[in-house]
Amino acid sequence: MKFEVTASFRRDLKRLSKGERAIVRETLPTFVAACERFAADRTAAWPASVRVKDVEDAPGIWEVTFHFAGPDIRATFEWVQIEGQLGVRWRRIGGHSIFKSP
Repeated sequence: MKFEVTASFRRDLKRLSKGERAIVRETLPTFVAACERFAADRTAAWPASVRVKDVEDAPGIWEVTFHFAGPDIRATFEWVQIEGQLGVRWRRIGGHSIFKSP
């Protein structure tokens, strides 16, 4: 699975606390494995430890919740083709405010 990162995502990531970044790093392998399963089988279920769903009123944009108890850590992404393969473009990361411009 290949990934791209937007400038907005980079800026948002810098705003996260060290603890929040640690939570993302800890949860990311589960998300990546789930993305690989999804790329192979679009009917594959997402793990319960990360919530993945479409962003309301933003066609083609998805959200992942990395942490359910505080702090609120979510990211938005979209599926893109990277070097001929299905990949993820990270768009935003942070709290609920990222949905103002996902």
